[in-house]
Amino acid sequence: MIARGYQREFEEFVRRASDRLVRTAYLLSGDRGHAEDIAQTALLRTARRWRAARRDPDAYARRVVVNLTKDRWRGLSRQPAEAVLDVDVAVPVHDGLAERDELLRAVRLLPAGQQAVLVLRYFDDLSVADTAAALGCSAGTVKSQTARALDRLRSALIEKENADVDR
Repeated sequence: MIARGYQREFEEFVRRASDRLVRTAYLLSGDRGHAEDIAQTALLRTARRWRAARRDPDAYARRVVVNLTKDRWRGLSRQPAEAVLDVDVAVPVHDGLAERDELLRAVRLLPAGQQAVLVLRYFDDLSVADTAAALGCSAGTVKSQTARALDRLRSALIEKENADVDR
């Protein structure tokens, strides 16, 4: 799959990038098992195209992760919705974990495109241009999706806070 001269270079890339790819896939998919599968598939596809990908392997693999996640979203949108159990479980506040979980839950309620923009811009710390390249859209689209996502996220968190105060 990879020419002998490039094998060590690819293996170093895998060591350096694997955790980040799994994290990005998890933030986009919301499922650890799917995230690991997506990252593994992304690494395989990157290996197959290593001669082209080696110029900027991080961007190439990230784009594959985003595309695989989009494919998963499309597949899930064709399936009947799963019923969510409304179970009130007290979440212990421990070093901000409750706030982080609340934020991640709110992000997962956003439309897929807005989720992707937030994950790439703020969790992966990509520039507008790099986010646009990963998503295959314009910088203007990234900016408008980011603004919409932050507005919706802000509103959802304020609503949640107001609901908690009313209890």
